[in-house]
Amino acid sequence: MKLRTIGCVELNSIGVGIQTADEMVKAANVELVISRPTCPGRYLVVITGDTGAVTSSVQTGLHLGADLVVDSFIIPNVHESVIPAMNGTAIREKINALGIIETYTAASCVLAADAAAKAGDVNLVELRLSAGLGGKAFVLMTGEVSAVQSSVDAGAANVTDGGPVVSKIVIPSPSDDLKKQLL
Repeated sequence: MKLRTIGCVELNSIGVGIQTADEMVKAANVELVISRPTCPGRYLVVITGDTGAVTSSVQTGLHLGADLVVDSFIIPNVHESVIPAMNGTAIREKINALGIIETYTAASCVLAADAAAKAGDVNLVELRLSAGLGGKAFVLMTGEVSAVQSSVDAGAANVTDGGPVVSKIVIPSPSDDLKKQLL
């Protein structure tokens, strides 16, 4: 299945998260991309499929999760670099300027990453979702300074109320020592 539309429900309960993932997959013709616990005791469900199926599946997740839903999204026409960055399979190239967007929820960071990738000529280096981060998430991107700046601004502006931006940073010329740690 080609990843074009993705949807997410982030919950504040692992048990309800597992149940929600199961019901979301059963509710519509979607494929499970991510179904895993994250910090601090949250559960992240990301699905893909056609837009109608993803919408139906996310609505099921929101209904079932009710008050335990932390954040959610539906992204039609997700940028092709988002899933590889999310899964740790992005091709790590030379790092020029470095952009960072850090958010309070995993779902809001995926929204920021998609908007950033669509806004400028940048490469997503990593999209880290809550694992070992106390529930926060971040996306790293690289490119020319002006492209990274416009992408960071666009990504941060696209974050939902469920997960406000903690920080948005552009490092025009990262040190060689830092680049070695990131590549």
